[in-house]
Amino acid sequence: MTTSDHPVGIDFGGTGIKAAPVDIEAGDFAADRERIPTPRPSRPDAVAAVFADLLAKFPDCHGPVGVTVPGVVHHGVVHTAANIHHSWVGTDADALFTEATGRDVHVVNDADAAGLAEVRYGAAKGRNGLVIVTTLGTGIGSALVYDGVLVPNSELGHLEIDGKGAETRAANSVRETDKLSWKKWAERLTTYYRTLEKLFSPELFVVGGGVSKQSENFLPLLDLDTEIVPATLLNKAGVVGAALYASEESGTV
Repeated sequence: MTTSDHPVGIDFGGTGIKAAPVDIEAGDFAADRERIPTPRPSRPDAVAAVFADLLAKFPDCHGPVGVTVPGVVHHGVVHTAANIHHSWVGTDADALFTEATGRDVHVVNDADAAGLAEVRYGAAKGRNGLVIVTTLGTGIGSALVYDGVLVPNSELGHLEIDGKGAETRAANSVRETDKLSWKKWAERLTTYYRTLEKLFSPELFVVGGGVSKQSENFLPLLDLDTEIVPATLLNKAGVVGAALYASEESGTV
């Protein structure tokens, strides 16, 4: 694959939008990542304009474009907006971004993108059976991957546990806001992951999100039957997974 054929991954986050061409054989950036602050408010048209600006920074890359969105995505249409502007609900993001950028754009849930990246290149590479990738951040994102095949839009952060939404008790943002000790947070995470064990009996949990860089502070404190490991792609996972998803959807791999 030549440089011009590399797909571009765009990771749409609450504070910043990051993009880079991706070498999908190596599972790594093919050029330095670019970042532009997320517009306020982050309505679809404003975000689309940022995407166009970001793609202009990679004039030699003409491959498909993958975009992460923190919401449920069906056939390119966004159906939920728990942590983004409400105007995203019902937006055909594939069509909007394709028109705004003049490129072949494919949209995927942000946690699903991270899950694809970790299974193909990272902590779950070579693992068969059901792998559950969770991202601990503002909320809790999740990806279910069975024998390398994504089961999209699982949204397991919204499970009700003891009468409360899981991410309202166990997200990393809650740990920070409530000033929970690692031990106290680990107790909440144990409750969350044990619930997932009962429902899915996975082969492996992979924990992503920025806090995974501090995994030694909390993963050893969890009391689980299932193996649980930190993600390895860290903040690259969204961009890499989005590019991989776009390549597969467009038939270029």
